[in-house]
Amino acid sequence: MNIFDNVEALSVRVPDGAFVALPPEYSWVPASLARALIVQGTRDLHVLCVPIGGITVDMLIGAGCIGTLEAAAVSLGEAGLAPRFTEAVQSGSIRMKDSTCPAIHAGLQAAEKGVPFMPLGGLIGSDIEANRDDWRVVPDPMESGNGPIALVSALKPDFAIFHSPKADRHGNVWIGKRRELMVMAHAAKETLVTVEKVVDEDLLADEATAAGTLSNLYVSGIAEAKNGAWPSVLHGVYEADREEIATYAYEAKTVEGFQAFMERALTHTRLAAAE
Repeated sequence: MNIFDNVEALSVRVPDGAFVALPPEYSWVPASLARALIVQGTRDLHVLCVPIGGITVDMLIGAGCIGTLEAAAVSLGEAGLAPRFTEAVQSGSIRMKDSTCPAIHAGLQAAEKGVPFMPLGGLIGSDIEANRDDWRVVPDPMESGNGPIALVSALKPDFAIFHSPKADRHGNVWIGKRRELMVMAHAAKETLVTVEKVVDEDLLADEATAAGTLSNLYVSGIAEAKNGAWPSVLHGVYEADREEIATYAYEAKTVEGFQAFMERALTHTRLAAAE
């Protein structure tokens, strides 16, 4: 089966209401694919930030694509608060499932291992634990004397989505040292990846790249997308566009400003889809 397609075709595969895992802004975020989801009007997504979100998640919220958000945080970093996220939480327009970085990674690891939960310490007695009815606190079954233990439910996304510098023609995808992308792909039913380029060499056949490569066994679709993580960073390829992110942070403080910014940002996406 040919897994290579274009960005718009990948976005069509994500239906309304899908459970989608997205990486943090420092780990190759799929910005171009997210913009395609906005253009096609995708709604009621359950988005899992692994473990935090940034400008791409804020755009999806502002565009009305997200119904439920599960995250440890959403921030624009040095540019300040994520304005559409902040407004959505305050107004109650999205359902917020507050979590922590260790809990999100543990939930994905549980799904990766095919078990219903993962034990975790450090949550017990917190407001986060008290407001998560899908977690449990139980006595330590090993009776180690350390007290009760929290059980974090497995997180099984419908889709893991990320951007990478490259994939090979066999469908293997380079992830380098970003192991959270591997866990996301293992835990999800499908993985959709955009890449800067498709290369001829077999990434799994080379000892220098094999350990940092996600096998095509876990990849459902790949599309080339030049500058596909922009304005976020793609380490080793380009840095974050801090000026663009700062402009967004200022304009998106209001609904009108957000809409004006997105109209400019989505123009290229619409033109590409029409070609």
